[in-house]
Amino acid sequence: MIVGLLFSRALLSMAMVAFVLNAIRDVHPRYWFRQRWWWLGFAWVAMYGLSYFWSHDIPMWAERFQVKLPILIFPFAFACMPKLSSRQLQAFTIGVALLFLGGAAYSVYPLIGNVSHFVDQYAYSHLLPTPAKNDHIVFSLSVTAFIIWCVYIFPYLSKGLARWFIGIVVVLLSVYLHVLAARTGLFLWYVFILAWAIYMGVKKSRWLGIGIIAALLSFFALAFSYIPTFQMRLGYMSYMFIAYNQGEMSANYSDMGRWISYDLAIKAISRHPMTGVGAGDMLDTMRAGYAKWYPDTTEEQVLLPHNQFMVVALACGIPAALIFTIWVFMPLTWLRRQRGAFFFYIIWQILFVELMINPVLEIQFGVFVYLFFLLWQGHDYIERTKTNTA
Repeated sequence: MIVGLLFSRALLSMAMVAFVLNAIRDVHPRYWFRQRWWWLGFAWVAMYGLSYFWSHDIPMWAERFQVKLPILIFPFAFACMPKLSSRQLQAFTIGVALLFLGGAAYSVYPLIGNVSHFVDQYAYSHLLPTPAKNDHIVFSLSVTAFIIWCVYIFPYLSKGLARWFIGIVVVLLSVYLHVLAARTGLFLWYVFILAWAIYMGVKKSRWLGIGIIAALLSFFALAFSYIPTFQMRLGYMSYMFIAYNQGEMSANYSDMGRWISYDLAIKAISRHPMTGVGAGDMLDTMRAGYAKWYPDTTEEQVLLPHNQFMVVALACGIPAALIFTIWVFMPLTWLRRQRGAFFFYIIWQILFVELMINPVLEIQFGVFVYLFFLLWQGHDYIERTKTNTA
């Protein structure tokens, strides 16, 4: 599945189906219906399906509905999956580390001999190419989620080479996030490191927490001094805020484009609060809003609201958005007082932030990354909790 994420939509789809079939093959269907999180997922996805009856663009409706089908099957697969051994988890971690290192190398390779060209492109918010069909948001998010997994699993790895390798991988991928300078993944990386510093300061030693924060500040200073793409990205953000403070509101700036999408979505939701506009007609509705309120916006700048909660409300109405909200927060009820609780919570937290700033569940890669890293981390944490309380 990770290979498919990086290189092939078709392979990802086939691998997801194979994963589910392998997990549920010996499980009685009655067990499926005990999964309360699945029922909530089924409810809000079903409302996407029902919006067929008030959507005019049926091909677009089919696309929006189809990408959410993993929400109906992945919870089963992870609920039915047996506990994996430390050896299996170590093999997974090393294998995925190699894949992400390869993906990072592919992304950075064009910089060789062309640094000035790509740095100039960053002034226009044009980033380095990435795997996952050049979706730098999804790729950077998955890199950050994998770094969190590596820190979590580190004490369970074999002492020696495996730990050294994973430690080096975490450092290299952290540096890569600064070279790529995709704000989503990079911001969430900083959220994790700061939260981890606080966690270590409380659980281990105050000085250890302070040391991690000091190292983070030093890392930031070095990145700003020696990574030109990171410098340019910060400069672009500063320029955008200056323009905003001067009263300019234009979709030419990526963050302003997000704020404009929120404004238009709220206007459309207020006109269709109970049923939404239909999953198939969201983009047409936004396009009409841009034409009325922001007529200088080009077709390429027309966006769905960059907030998954707003997207669900726009597609199916506020009742569906309320069910979706409960579905998002329900995994927090799985938390127990164990070491893994922090890492599961922080994975949930960064994915929640992603839902707040991007319509991540409207694309295949986004659905996979959200479900896989949440449920993968949750599965191991829950299995270890059972062992510790047995």
